[in-house]
Amino acid sequence: MLTDIEIARAAAKRPIAEIAARLGIGAEGILPYGHDKAKISPEVIAGLGGRPMGRLVLVTAINPTPAGEGKTTTTVGLGDALNRIGQRATICIREASLGPNFGMKGGAAGGGRAQVVPMEDMNLHFTGDFHAVTSAHNLLAAMIDNHIHWGNALDIDPRRITWRRVMDMNDRALRDVVLGLGGPANGVPRESGFDITVASEVMAILCLAGDLADLQDRLRRIVVARSRAGRPVTARDLHADGAMTVLLRDALQPNLVQTLENNPALVHGGPFANIAHGCNSVIATRTALRLSDYVVTEAGFGADLGAEKFLDIKCRKAGLAPEAVVLVATVRALKMNGGVAKADLAAEDVDAVRRGAINLTRHIQNLRGFGLPLVVAVNHFATDTEAEIDALTEAAAAEGVRAIQCRHWAMGGAGAEDLAREVVRLAGQPSDFRLLYPDSMTLWDKIVTIATRIYRAGHVEASPAVRQQLAEWQADHGHLPVCMAKTPYSFSADPAALGAPEGFALPVREVRLAAGAGFVVAICGDIMTMPGLPREPAANRIRLDAAGNVEGLF
Repeated sequence: MLTDIEIARAAAKRPIAEIAARLGIGAEGILPYGHDKAKISPEVIAGLGGRPMGRLVLVTAINPTPAGEGKTTTTVGLGDALNRIGQRATICIREASLGPNFGMKGGAAGGGRAQVVPMEDMNLHFTGDFHAVTSAHNLLAAMIDNHIHWGNALDIDPRRITWRRVMDMNDRALRDVVLGLGGPANGVPRESGFDITVASEVMAILCLAGDLADLQDRLRRIVVARSRAGRPVTARDLHADGAMTVLLRDALQPNLVQTLENNPALVHGGPFANIAHGCNSVIATRTALRLSDYVVTEAGFGADLGAEKFLDIKCRKAGLAPEAVVLVATVRALKMNGGVAKADLAAEDVDAVRRGAINLTRHIQNLRGFGLPLVVAVNHFATDTEAEIDALTEAAAAEGVRAIQCRHWAMGGAGAEDLAREVVRLAGQPSDFRLLYPDSMTLWDKIVTIATRIYRAGHVEASPAVRQQLAEWQADHGHLPVCMAKTPYSFSADPAALGAPEGFALPVREVRLAAGAGFVVAICGDIMTMPGLPREPAANRIRLDAAGNVEGLF
């Protein structure tokens, strides 16, 4: 059996100009990066403003487990299947971060016969967007310290600088650092730290901005510190927004690539849904919607994080609304939620599927609360038995939702045609899309609402300092949505609490203001905004073979 990377390497890719032509974009409307990837020019995007928009389909999943769910694989397979049944469909997914690629996952472009290519490029440096975000973010950090060094005209309090530095790699040793050691020439010593690039507010701004003007306006609003008098200090105060916009100019343009079946895919933006808002860029989604009948997009991790943020942050900010939702589940993952160890997943255990289906049921109920048509995609594994699939299907049916078995990993789009037909049917039905909470609700109450209605927590715990910080932001920023940062592996803040726990206490240990992006981050439990590498990182297996090909990336 061929591996994912062998399948990707053997792909019969078409020149990227041909893929653009399928979208009605001429050769002059793309900026090629080699033969198989390109950026769509700002002129093309600006010229699409008057076109009607296609139908948006969101792909999400149950809570991730080591057994695998296949959300990106399903997104790609569904996009290919929609094209196979005569719909003009484009997929929109996020870019891959080097951190997890060399840490836990080793790739993020789908799998099997449902992949986006060039897979190796996408999982490494791609078109340089992450490097641009990293550079723009760290330029602002450098300008803060430089301003203090040369007299500190804004009277910035070094103890109240909140802007950290970033890098696109997992490195736990950089979570907390001391800067400015070595004497006056090296700056003022102070505590700070690093986050991973995908957690940067600059990344969130890139993903939520509508155009270059909006991008710069959002960058201006970034709050980096407080003065000694307590006044917020912004990137605009430091005159950093112009240079940051220059660094991000090309990165704002969506990246066009293709699936294994030569269908168009826009890959743009890369926030994690556990520590950021977890969606691809608004500009890519809007561009695809004006060029296609259907756009299939994904939100990171499980529906409790990615889908909630897609709906309450991205859709709220961009005026979007999905017309159907696909919830991905696997028999293997439900068995793990039912208490089966990973080593024992190949053995049939119908009772474990039934026990673990409580996780699937919870996600169905939560998504139904947003008023959206829903279907469950059962991502097929070779070890699944008919009785186990029946148990999963019965659990979905008990909630009034159809579950469809999909074989896109092995068969490509042909293995997801039933799912595609159901998505078309659902998208043609009236929806009653509604947000979880109104803008007018207080920041604290928004946190409590997400915790109790989506996670089913009994109550939220926060220190007086956290509550006071939220109270101070309420007047100027109380209208903003909340971006919850917590473990993706459980509804709770405990990654080991599988299934569907309820009545627990959700600890909020820290809150951060992302005024430019337009949300407030609530950091829960032990979640880190700079991940660490595992005991056996994927980097141990990644190398070049004798022919110069990458091995071990996926």
